Amino acid sequence: MSRARIVKLGLLQSACVASPAANLKRTLALAEQAARSGANIICTQELFRSQYFCQSEDYQNFSLAESIPGPGTEAFGRLARKHGVVIIASLFEQRAPGLYHNTAAVIDADGSLLGCYRKMHIPDDPLFYEKFYFAPGDLGFQAWPTRFGKIGVLICWDQWYPEAARLTAMQGAEILFYPTAIGWHPREKAQNGVKQHGAWETIQRAHAVANGCYVAAVNRIGHEVLAGVGGEGIEFWGQSFVAGTSGEILAKAGASAEAVLIVPVDLAELDATRTHWPFFRDRRIDAYGEITRRWGD
Repeated sequence: MSRARIVKLGLLQSACVASPAANLKRTLALAEQAARSGANIICTQELFRSQYFCQSEDYQNFSLAESIPGPGTEAFGRLARKHGVVIIASLFEQRAPGLYHNTAAVIDADGSLLGCYRKMHIPDDPLFYEKFYFAPGDLGFQAWPTRFGKIGVLICWDQWYPEAARLTAMQGAEILFYPTAIGWHPREKAQNGVKQHGAWETIQRAHAVANGCYVAAVNRIGHEVLAGVGGEGIEFWGQSFVAGTSGEILAKAGASAEAVLIVPVDLAELDATRTHWPFFRDRRIDAYGEITRRWGD
């Protein structure tokens, strides 16, 4: 049996306010708390520096973007170096004039920027008008060897796609992190809320099962009705969680309370799980060519 390789994950779940500076300060404080509580790898929620601005198509919101490297990665790099922790920071990236991405920066425990993942699947739904803001990612599915293990990062809408989880796991990721901003349209919650949340949790637990790895989903909380947009807004459902290598829920935060979720995981479990459930061994890679087609006809 493989020797235990215990790593502690820190998931930061909070509400966002209108001030980017206040959100950064709060998230840094939560990351500091996670590090002092023993976390080795810390992950923010999606686009933590602002309220979820994609509820409308507004050119003024592009002013929220920043460069990478930039102020966000510099701030988290200092914290990572101070505490010897790995940090995944979800940022609105301005890559070039007029070119923007929804990006996760991966910072190693020495404070260095290991690389970035740019969100691949970009939604366009009522109050989730992300195609207006973000170009699709072009860095592919990646995994980074950090001080505490090899990790992969995907972002929110990516979590519905088994192809994304599989390809990231195939790069060697032992843990899949999903910074997220998802919630209910208030008028739909009574009828569809339980089903919607259940589907979201189930698909990610299935990624853990199918790939024999850990999955950490980090979601925001709060009911955000944006100034100048109005309407009913979005009620973010929180409930950040970590799933084990067989899809079991190891820990979960509440639906409405700020949380710093500290979850120990044993990376040695990947070998045991994948030996007994040899999905990678039995894949019929010779028969999957049509997966690259849009539809079967």
